[in-house]
Amino acid sequence: MKAVLSETVGGPETLRVVALDPPVPGPGQVVVDVAACAINFPDALIIRDLYQFKPPRPFSPGSEISGVIRALGPDVEGWEVGDRVIAGLGSGGLREQVVVEAARLFRVPDAIDLIEASALLMTYGTTIHALRDRGGIRSGETMLVLGAAGGVGLSAVELGKAYGCRVIAAVSSEEKAEMARRAGADDVVIYPRAPFDREQSKALAQQFKDAVGAGGADIVFDVVGGDYSEPALRAIAWEGRFLVIGFPAGIARMPLNLTLLKSCDIRGVFWGAFTAREPARNAANIAELFQLWEAGRIRPAISRTFTLAEAGEAIAMLERREAMGKLVVVMDGASSGSGTVAA
Repeated sequence: MKAVLSETVGGPETLRVVALDPPVPGPGQVVVDVAACAINFPDALIIRDLYQFKPPRPFSPGSEISGVIRALGPDVEGWEVGDRVIAGLGSGGLREQVVVEAARLFRVPDAIDLIEASALLMTYGTTIHALRDRGGIRSGETMLVLGAAGGVGLSAVELGKAYGCRVIAAVSSEEKAEMARRAGADDVVIYPRAPFDREQSKALAQQFKDAVGAGGADIVFDVVGGDYSEPALRAIAWEGRFLVIGFPAGIARMPLNLTLLKSCDIRGVFWGAFTAREPARNAANIAELFQLWEAGRIRPAISRTFTLAEAGEAIAMLERREAMGKLVVVMDGASSGSGTVAA
């Protein structure tokens, strides 16, 4: 089988496609024929040794996959060869076959496209945890979403609308604004490129305030960080919740006096740790996501697909913040339906 390997610390250009022996499942494990592997920002970090977790080299990046079970290891119950699944891996997804702990699998309903399903788990899983478990989202609230045209940002727009909120999308271009509108955003703020001086920061804060309205944003969903975070915090409502999802623009330095003046909370969202600590709650969240998908309330937006040989290009595109929606690597011979994928 073919796999993309990170053998040395560096950017996407250091990745190499190699041939490996097929994997064998151990106790409690299955082998999955990978249909597709969605690309996420941690993939750009992990190959540079900048992520929280540093797997020993050589390893494959790729943190979420969809596919079909090829083989079962000992002591696996509740799964059969041929079952359609998704799984979160942390790393290891950019290969044609992967070994997965059976406990990490989620069943994909027959009506849902298998390649599209690869783009659900990390983005929507993060977002439903952020909004439900950390944000305490309530119908009728106003939510400001930074980076609203990326995979996580678009999922926040969709889920915010599904939960009855007024959603303001903040993006960096008119093209991205149109994508956010198609996802259901009620209004859009187009912000300039950072870095900002003091006056530019104040001007952006006013843009956010004008868009969310006099009451402020009950939830700020921040997947960008950097110079964008403080202006958004200035637009938060009394007792609002500022959700820290990620910081591709840099780690923000927040003036904590604003939390006192607004009596608001800044809350971290670490979905990966949540899945390990509370698997039952995470499983309930994923089940709810599939229900929302089947009801037509959400659907992952895949803007471009790549071959396994192009995986480095996909990671580089995400790293440059050029992606809108999700980028997905599709394996040769993969099927989006109920069939298996090539060996």
